[in-house]
Amino acid sequence: MGDRSPKSNQKNASQKKSKSDGATQNKNALIAAKQATKTKLAAKKK
Repeated sequence: MGDRSPKSNQKNASQKKSKSDGATQNKNALIAAKQATKTKLAAKKK
């Protein structure tokens, strides 16, 4: 059986949160890069 101590549960929860935060940061970075590219292209067209 797995360890069900409060400390273990807290550690697992913080690891999951950290992993999802990292994924969110990468996603936001990609979105920002796409927006910057669109802005540059729009500026060149003018």
